[in-house]
Amino acid sequence: MQIKPFFMSINTSANSAMADSSAPVAAQHPLLQPLDIGGLSIENRLMVAPMAGVTDNPFRRLCKSFGAGHAVSEMIIADTALYASKKSLYRANFDNEIAPISAQIAGAEPDKLAEAARYQIDNGAQIIDINMGCPAKKVCRKLAGSALLQDEDLVARLLDAAVNAVDAPVTLKTRLGFENGRENILRVAKRAEQAGIAAIAIHGRTREDMYTGNARYELIREVKDSINIPVIANGDIDSAQKAQQVYELTGCDAVMIGRAAQGQPWLFRDIEHYLRTGEQLAAPTIREIKDIVLAHLQELYDFYGEYSGCRIARKHIAWYTTGIPSSNAFRQAMYGEESTAGQFRVVEEFLQAHE
Repeated sequence: MQIKPFFMSINTSANSAMADSSAPVAAQHPLLQPLDIGGLSIENRLMVAPMAGVTDNPFRRLCKSFGAGHAVSEMIIADTALYASKKSLYRANFDNEIAPISAQIAGAEPDKLAEAARYQIDNGAQIIDINMGCPAKKVCRKLAGSALLQDEDLVARLLDAAVNAVDAPVTLKTRLGFENGRENILRVAKRAEQAGIAAIAIHGRTREDMYTGNARYELIREVKDSINIPVIANGDIDSAQKAQQVYELTGCDAVMIGRAAQGQPWLFRDIEHYLRTGEQLAAPTIREIKDIVLAHLQELYDFYGEYSGCRIARKHIAWYTTGIPSSNAFRQAMYGEESTAGQFRVVEEFLQAHE
C-alpha cells in the first residue's frame, strides 16, 4: 500500500470538513482559526506536542492529514557532534511536511543552543522550539529539558541566545516549574516574552509531577493573563470535549495534544468536527483503523528501512490495537516478527479478523 495517496485522501476529507462550513471566519470556533506565530500562519490551533520517539516525520504528517494545524519535531540535542548520527538525521528530516516546519532543540549551553538553532534553520526548519519541558531523567541529568527551570538566569541566557541566533520565530515548550511549591512559570513566561519568544507552550505539571495527577490549568490561565504572546495549553487533552474545556479554563490561544494522539491520530479530526458542529464523531470502525495502521506502517518502513522500521512500528501497533479483543495475545505474537513483511501480514490478518 502506498501511503502518500492515503494521507492525501485523509487530508482532503479533513479539509473538506472544515470547508463545509461556509460561515465567515469570525463565526468559527477560535481554535479553528489561523494563528500567527512570528509572522508565520498556522492553519488552525490544534497542535501535536513533540514527543521523543513518537513524533517523527511519518507521525507528524499523519496527524496533519487528520487536521492538526501544526506539529513540532522530536527533540534534537544541541550538540554538533551528534548531528550526523542516524537518530539525529531521522529527527531532523522534514521531507514532504506541510509548512511551517518546527524543529525542537534542547541544550544547556547558550552558544551550542544558538548553533543548533542556526543549523536547523539551514536544514529547512522555519520555527525553532526550545525544550524546557522534558522530564526524562537522562535529559534532566544534563541540566536540559525541565531541569533548566531550576536556574532562571540560565533560562534567560538560553532564550536570548536562541532568539538572537536566527531570523525566524523561536518558541518555548515548558512546564509549570521543576518542583511543586516552587512553580516559576509566571516569571519564566514573562522573561520569555521579554527575550522575543514568539509563543509559549505550557504543560500543566511540574517536572516533579512527571505525568501523575492532573494538569493544572489555572496556572496556564494566569500566564495567559500576564503576557501578550500566544499561550498554548498542553496536558491531559484526550477528547474533543476536553479540548473545549481546556480552552474555556485557560483562555489559551491553542491546544497541544501529545500522549492522547498515540494510537488515535484521528483525534484531531474529532476535535475539529466537535468544535465546528457541536457534534461528536463516531469512533472509527476496525476497517478504517486497519487502513490507517497499514498505511502508517508502510510509511515507517519506507522512512526507516527494514530493521529500524520493523522495531519502531511495534509501539505504534500496540497503541492502535489496545482495547481490541485478544489484542494482548496478538501483540506478544507481533513482537516476535522480525521482518516488515511478517509484521505487516500479522497486523493485517488480526485487524481483518475483527472487522
